[in-house]
Amino acid sequence: MSKENRLNKMILPMLLVVAALAILWALWYRPSEDSQQSAALAAAGLEPQVEDASKLATPADSQQTQTSFKTVSEARPTQAPEDVVLNSLDELIALFDRLDYNQAAWQAGSREVPRLTFEAVSERWQQTSSQIPVQLKKMVFFRLMAPLILVANEKILLERQTIAEAELDAPELLALARKYRLLDETVSSLTEAQRQALLQRVDIMPPSLVLAQAAEESGWATSRFTVEGNAFFGQWDFSGKGMKPKEQRKELGNYGLARFDTPLASVEGYLLNLNTNNAYQSLRDLRAQLREGNKPITGLELAGTLERYSERGQAYIDGIRHMIRYNGLDQVDEAYLSDGAPLHLISADDARE
Repeated sequence: MSKENRLNKMILPMLLVVAALAILWALWYRPSEDSQQSAALAAAGLEPQVEDASKLATPADSQQTQTSFKTVSEARPTQAPEDVVLNSLDELIALFDRLDYNQAAWQAGSREVPRLTFEAVSERWQQTSSQIPVQLKKMVFFRLMAPLILVANEKILLERQTIAEAELDAPELLALARKYRLLDETVSSLTEAQRQALLQRVDIMPPSLVLAQAAEESGWATSRFTVEGNAFFGQWDFSGKGMKPKEQRKELGNYGLARFDTPLASVEGYLLNLNTNNAYQSLRDLRAQLREGNKPITGLELAGTLERYSERGQAYIDGIRHMIRYNGLDQVDEAYLSDGAPLHLISADDARE
């Protein structure tokens, strides 16, 4: 047998062994679907869903992004809310107590918030809130609005997870790109750069900021626009369908205040506005920097980017920050939703109509 033939006989088995080892290595070390999803979430500053709401609590003295801003509970309810008719403010306070959603629980360190939505602001609130002690009025306002904000943020986190994990031509990803005004109907696939741009838009707002702006813009839910059209954030509408102010500035055209079907829809509309309007690009840039650095995302930080939300500019920013500090709203940035069944609150006046 020639020397060349002997070499061929030796090399062929070696090649087969190498190929077999390569196949085994690829099968053994190939990333699982779960590990691929975890990596995609981590790249977006998110974490896999936790088993229950108790795992959403931010550790004490944490200097990292709030846990409830990074993930949601697997045990979150999916059923429609149960209607609860309330006849008085006392009944509402009693409901808060039954749900352990009160000052005592908050002072004990609980940041769990029940899943409450409400039908609308009643005219009775508008007419009588001036007679309610200021601290009680504030407490009711914040405790009714906070669940709406957390529900809206939860939806955004689920959207953000979809964006992080989906294929670039997935219909659900394209639908979100259109919702958040990144792409139009003609686009059939995103680029990786466009996915990253979409992730910068689709993100939460710290509840402290939303609460402070809702209180400021709605006059603690007593403004005409809030009662007539669930307008909690003073968003303008140039479609001609908005609620007309008593005095219009002609230089701005045919504008009004945007109306919404529910208070929750108003919160969602406000979040969509901040997440898409070019006027708030600096807010989105700062939020992205905080998330990338795994730093807390707070209302006090983001409020500094709202110079274009109001004609008052820096004075408006100072007012929002003062409201956050004075009312201790920064603590609400660590709140998270309960896994308990959702409740939809209806005033007895509305139920009779």
